[in-house]
Amino acid sequence: MNKNGEIIVIEDDLDDQELFSEIFKALNVTNPISFFENGEIALDYLMQPGADPFIIFSDINLPKLNGFQLRERVFVNKELCKKCIPYIFFTTSASKEDVTNAYAFSAQGFFKKPGSYRELEEIIKVILDYWKKCYSPSDF
Repeated sequence: MNKNGEIIVIEDDLDDQELFSEIFKALNVTNPISFFENGEIALDYLMQPGADPFIIFSDINLPKLNGFQLRERVFVNKELCKKCIPYIFFTTSASKEDVTNAYAFSAQGFFKKPGSYRELEEIIKVILDYWKKCYSPSDF
């Protein structure tokens, strides 16, 4: 896990992209931030040899390649798995089936998008703080 790498946000809603961007700025996040509007474009980016992101925040309901399909492709790709990129789902609804599917492919988190800016900011802060302190094989 490259703790100084990019934060990848895969979200097709422009308002949610703006909200994430504002929160990263408010939290003084120094990592570069990259937004992708669908899973297909994000996967193409992640497959590039130089791509070494810190963390992925992904919606489930995405055009072309949804969040579950993308997570599965990242999970089964040996080169991407070696990078130990935390994969966090953020979505508008949480069902037992969706949560089960997310963890079936070893997602590192599943969060329902809260209704308030403050609550979303708190969740993102906790997630980033946790992963910044967490060890991964790439730390050695």
